[in-house]
Amino acid sequence: MEQEESRSVHSSFWSNFFKKKTEFPLLFSILKELPPFNELHKSELDEILSIVHERNYVAGEYVFLQNDPGIGLYFLLDGEVSIYRDSLSKVRVKLANFSTGDFFGELALIDKGNRSASAIADTNCKIGIIFKPDLEEIIRKKPKIGVAVLTGLSKIIVTRLRNLNEEYIGLQEEKINKKENIHGTSI
Repeated sequence: MEQEESRSVHSSFWSNFFKKKTEFPLLFSILKELPPFNELHKSELDEILSIVHERNYVAGEYVFLQNDPGIGLYFLLDGEVSIYRDSLSKVRVKLANFSTGDFFGELALIDKGNRSASAIADTNCKIGIIFKPDLEEIIRKKPKIGVAVLTGLSKIIVTRLRNLNEEYIGLQEEKINKKENIHGTSI
């Protein structure tokens, strides 16, 4: 059996810039801290809580696979999950680690694309899942909640995009500096 090569990288796309450093033992407390939901009042948050599905995963179990259809937002109630992407050269790249209070998979609430990476439980986990069709139903019935949730998702995406832009600029500057060092000239 062929040994799979694995390496880790840091990527702003997978980082949770919104996570506070405390752990939240209750579902309500965790959801209240997540950017898509932290602007909601208690009664509005109760609407969201009504569509949360909880699932337990054992260590080593896939939460979802790269290229699976994106079906919802995941948030860790307990445990740890890692995100991996398999490159074209069959190298498995670790993109992120998540722990209690973190969320991932939020793009599935917006688009119909497939998963860009795999999520694997590092430990036994309890994960809350909000499926896209359930959230869409609430958005249709309660547009005020929908606007708040979509605004929160937009903030996440904007923050991640800005950080990716900064990383990209840094990589381009490194590339230019390497060329200058090789050729001994300024471009």
